[in-house]
Amino acid sequence: MSVECFVTGGTGFIGQHLIACLSSKGHTVRVLMRRPERLAALREQVDQLGGIATKVFAVAGDLAQENIGLSHADREVLRQSRVVFHLGAHFAWGLSMEHARAVNVEGSRRVALLAAEQDSRLVMFGGFMLKNAGHLQRIGIDLAHPELTNWSAVYRRVGAYEGSKLEAHFSTLGVMWAVGGEMAVIHPATVCGHSRTGHILDGQPLAELIRNLVLGKLTAVPGTADHWLPLVTVDDLVELAAACAFDPAMAGKELLALDGQSPGLRELLTEVATQLGAKPPKHHVPLRLLKLLLGIRPIARYLNANAESLDFIQTVRFNTAEVERFRHKHGIAKPDMRQSLRNTAVFVESNYITGGQGIS
Repeated sequence: MSVECFVTGGTGFIGQHLIACLSSKGHTVRVLMRRPERLAALREQVDQLGGIATKVFAVAGDLAQENIGLSHADREVLRQSRVVFHLGAHFAWGLSMEHARAVNVEGSRRVALLAAEQDSRLVMFGGFMLKNAGHLQRIGIDLAHPELTNWSAVYRRVGAYEGSKLEAHFSTLGVMWAVGGEMAVIHPATVCGHSRTGHILDGQPLAELIRNLVLGKLTAVPGTADHWLPLVTVDDLVELAAACAFDPAMAGKELLALDGQSPGLRELLTEVATQLGAKPPKHHVPLRLLKLLLGIRPIARYLNANAESLDFIQTVRFNTAEVERFRHKHGIAKPDMRQSLRNTAVFVESNYITGGQGIS
């Protein structure tokens, strides 16, 4: 059955693939855009990613504005939306706490209120770190009473981007509980490129990791032999999200979108290096030392890396039994992660390192 959907963050990497996925299934997709005049370019990308461009429409707005900047007419149109997918966020390292909160936290609250007001299901994209209870407690989040958390202290520990994503999650849960809205949450791991085409946008964390490896800037493996970077391919993620949106049993539930077959970080780098004919790093550098080094701006610029990103390199293993049951229920096949990594590596090299253009 075809339904209307509203998507924030639709011009980003995950958003483009989500719109392509939804439109290919026959759904009408309205996308919040600060610059709606760029709709033609977005439609072209959606077509290239296998979607149906004529099913995609722009809605002018901005997460940082009251009522997310929607006109009265657009609010009336959006009342037809059965599902609101909230991906919108300002992703960057080194954000100020004030800016991150204005867009990522307050923007999420505004989207939640809109979804509740029009009786739409909210599907919110969180992050896999929200499923690491030990980490959350170490950085000062009170899981029993998150409203009592000293968020300023959390931001200082993990940086404004990650802090704002964590705060947005708990704040939005509180809003939807208070107003009686329906919500499901999907928590993506670090996002790999498309499992078949390797498509990934420049600037994505995995794309930057591959670039640094190829350019010889990654000469040691961050962390220890036990560290890994949990991954999910972008096409797998959006299929899981679309299934979440229309599954009645997912109301009030959270789903971890993470491939438990993600290789260890050293294996990942070796896989990519072998595919591209690059030299894989053989030695390890302690994360604490690397974090100190990245606190020195010239070193951080040369390495094209930021200390905030190191928290996503984990030793903790996650229980993926629930997502595997969800896949089985909805007939969603799991991509081969190692082949997906190889395809992503080829895409990054040909589009962002050796001068190709690709989809941006």
